[in-house]
Amino acid sequence: MSLFVRPARAGDLDAICHLAELAGPGFTSLSVGRERLAAKITDSEAAFSAVLDAPENEKYLLILEDSDDGTIAGMSAVKSRVGNNAPYFNYKLLRLTQASSALKETFGIDILMLVNEYTGASEVGTLFVHPDYRGKTAKKRGAGRLISQARYMMMAIAPQRFDRTVISELRGVVDETGASLFWDAVGRPFFRMNFDEADAISAASKNEFIVDLMPRYPIYVDLLPEPARAVIGQTHKDGAGARHYLEAEGFRYDRVVDIFDGGPCLTGHRDSLRTVRDSRVMTIIKPESRTITALVSNNKINGLRVILTSVSINDNGVGVSDSDCTALNLNRGEPARLWIKRS
Repeated sequence: MSLFVRPARAGDLDAICHLAELAGPGFTSLSVGRERLAAKITDSEAAFSAVLDAPENEKYLLILEDSDDGTIAGMSAVKSRVGNNAPYFNYKLLRLTQASSALKETFGIDILMLVNEYTGASEVGTLFVHPDYRGKTAKKRGAGRLISQARYMMMAIAPQRFDRTVISELRGVVDETGASLFWDAVGRPFFRMNFDEADAISAASKNEFIVDLMPRYPIYVDLLPEPARAVIGQTHKDGAGARHYLEAEGFRYDRVVDIFDGGPCLTGHRDSLRTVRDSRVMTIIKPESRTITALVSNNKINGLRVILTSVSINDNGVGVSDSDCTALNLNRGEPARLWIKRS
């Protein structure tokens, strides 16, 4: 396997801009322009090099590279805390029950309530894999799993850098023109701008405009047009794979959605996430047989490397090939972090 994950660096900017173009409309964290993407790389480099005992609003940007030709095949990111320097709002779907003694009927009604209950949580996001590395026709298999799980290997390596609550906002349903039925029904009447404009302002600002203009009172879902109701909590077709990976890790949808496109916000507990919980540190030894597929990292934050490969395991340690040791920047006798999928 020649795919490996590493921290982003300045020389990746052109490739990241290309991935942003491929991601298309509604991918908020990438649709910010070249200058902001360059700033994200700078912030990430500072985060990886920092020595920390607690999260302090770091932003980590990971790159998936194909070592055969240098192709940047994907990316993902982690924010150590959200909502501290800028408001972090979602809609919570709440169920109200109303009863009429005269009619002898009980009715359930859903409302959208503006909340910021995830302030201080860590966030995983910006998961995008180049189309050539997806699905059954992918140039190389396992790209999605590798770039997704690398974020949780980071949390296992240095849990003190991340909050115990971890969230992920998935892209909601937008059409091929970038329009959002949810936004048109819920947001546009208050903001007087289209979805792309609001999404761009949100990505480039500290969201003060949300505080200024968002409705202060609950929104009754049954009063929305049916097409808008139908997409609440639904994932964009290109985000189905990301949702699968999140749910496999232990994230769950708790009726919290994005305020712009109505996409679902999933929540997990850091120490209960599958990769964090089940990974372990072992000493690298000479391989005997190569029959087990495993996620392997060098167990370092600064200089992080993660690969998906075949290893052997015995009581003395984990057998890793010479080429994989090179990819991990490790020597035999040094510790590596290992995750094996349970059957």
